[in-house]
Amino acid sequence: MAHRDSVLQKARFITFEGGEGAGKTTQIRLLADRLQAAGAGVVVTREPGGCLMAERIRELLVTGQPGDLEMRSELLLILAARIEHIRQRIRPALARGEWVLCDRFSDSTLAYQGYGRGLEREQLEMLNQFALDGLEPERTFLLDIDPAIGLVRAGENRQPIENRFEQEHLAFHQRVRAGFLALAAQHAARIRVIDATLDAQQVASAIWEAM
Repeated sequence: MAHRDSVLQKARFITFEGGEGAGKTTQIRLLADRLQAAGAGVVVTREPGGCLMAERIRELLVTGQPGDLEMRSELLLILAARIEHIRQRIRPALARGEWVLCDRFSDSTLAYQGYGRGLEREQLEMLNQFALDGLEPERTFLLDIDPAIGLVRAGENRQPIENRFEQEHLAFHQRVRAGFLALAAQHAARIRVIDATLDAQQVASAIWEAM
């Protein structure tokens, strides 16, 4: 019990990744509730977004049509939002001793803009690290789901205005999934792959055990 309490008192940065409709928002809420019940301070946030300036950038990224942004413009907007998110929200919360649970982070950039869009990965990694400025998640949960299933889920739950990425062809989302799984294999010590087709409570239990 003493060990568990000491673990919960330490500020931790946890990210949730996955394709559209994987259930990240639900699982973040369930984990936040459980951590708070155990006495931990918790900040729930998201990308793109998480602070005022980043939320303004988010609107450009998630609304409209897939072709509205050239892929390099899309990437640079995402990185600009991340820099402000880290500066204004994530680092201050960690400095206060709070847990930070983030819906998407840097792995999404590598999966969507790298594997999905086809941007050169070495250059993408360099720009990603520039934006992170040394910050890395302590643990990442990859909620894995077949894109054909996830997109149906997303269409049922998402606000219609925030669907620019969902409008991409299925092949794009399949490449994104392959990218996430490749990253999980590359960073096995940090990224835990969770079957997102399970019942929400089963997924939550698997996440808690992996903590």
